[in-house]
This record gives sequence, C-alpha cells and structure tokens, in this order.
Amino acid sequence: MPAQSKAQQKAAGAALSAKRGDTKVSDLQGASKEMYDSMSEAELEDIASTSREDLPEHKS
Repeated sequence: MPAQSKAQQKAAGAALSAKRGDTKVSDLQGASKEMYDSMSEAELEDIASTSREDLPEHKS
C-alpha cells in the first residue's frame, strides 16, 4: 500500500526507523507512534518506500 501523502510517508519512515532500532520509540509522536504499534516492519517499509514526488503534503 503506497503512501497517500508526504506526511504519511514521513510518519512511516520514522516508525520503521524505530522498529529497526535506529531511533528511540519514545521519540515517536502521533501517527508514527500509532503506525509503530499497529503495523509490521514489511507494511511500514512499503509505505515509507513510496516516491514523494507526486504526493500532496497532507491527505485532503
């Protein structure tokens, strides 16, 4: 499932970083914290790897 906005793609990247142990889970906030808790590493990878070129800043 590709990201639907740049904000979603960024949140998935932050959650993925925490899943992999590169950043602290305590540093996550909002959507990235929810994604960390509810999604697998593979799901986060799929969303985080979406190209940001044609994405809106936020989903309308």
